[in-house]
Amino acid sequence: MPRSKSSAPDKGKKPFGAFKPDVIKSFPVESPATLFDFVQAALPEIKRTRLKQMLAHNQIAVGAVPQRQFDFPLNPGDLVRVNFVREFKVFSNRRLKIVYEDDDIIVVNKGYGLLSMGNDKVSEGTAYSILREYVKWSNPANKIFIVHRLDRDTSGLMMFAKTQQAKERMQHNWNNMVLNRKYLAVVEGVPEEEVGTIRSYLVENSQYEVYSTDDPEKGQLAVTRYRTLSSGRNFALLEVELDTGRKNQIRVHMKDLGHPISGDRKYGASPSPIHRLCLHAQTLRFVHPVTGKEMSFSTHIPASFSSLARR
Repeated sequence: MPRSKSSAPDKGKKPFGAFKPDVIKSFPVESPATLFDFVQAALPEIKRTRLKQMLAHNQIAVGAVPQRQFDFPLNPGDLVRVNFVREFKVFSNRRLKIVYEDDDIIVVNKGYGLLSMGNDKVSEGTAYSILREYVKWSNPANKIFIVHRLDRDTSGLMMFAKTQQAKERMQHNWNNMVLNRKYLAVVEGVPEEEVGTIRSYLVENSQYEVYSTDDPEKGQLAVTRYRTLSSGRNFALLEVELDTGRKNQIRVHMKDLGHPISGDRKYGASPSPIHRLCLHAQTLRFVHPVTGKEMSFSTHIPASFSSLARR
């Protein structure tokens, strides 16, 4: 019998205004199965006809995505969620894709040009505000919390917390909880060494530009490792790993290497032929802040990066 984790509201608590909160049960998948058979085994008290109706009305989801396919294949590590009140909201945004969601966290693939969170000039239309409206659809009392950020023009994987507890556990133990982060960068020119490590101390000046120094008294230690995946005559595609997570670390270290990221005019590059900063957060591996389970997510190499690196 699959184990369940219920997010049903406490019976003793009053509802949020006139709103009727969702009643959701989550079932982790431990062995390969098909969706309907799995849900039927997880909820034997519910009649087969009722389960079919729930499936048809988007009340059964795998991760963040509602599924209607009876024989949808499930794999160990998947999370099946059943909403007993109404359909799950189908999240759709051309600049932000949900990769994974459970009761505590959301992992997204952020498009380039999208702010992670608001600033003095922009408060709406950010990754944070988009997800805030999404979680409030299920219950106006729901919240979303920033755990880490990506620069506006960096695309790729980010994690948000859905509870204060998850946020604090990740932020207070960031270096231990985050096991690996890999980025893809298309740089101008081809590095002489295919594999290398860049180490410096980073300082930010009054113009908010970060630069390297060898003086440990002035800056924070930053270590970046890279390897060349492919190259042409004018550009190279690098896989970049961070031993530390400093502001603009990859961008500064690629400039120090003599091969700034294509499109990164702030750090010495020319305008990019593909009209964007060519930096993408490809892999995010971390310890789940509540379950303690190791989580790993990865995206494909952007097609535009591969084509540019051949030039």
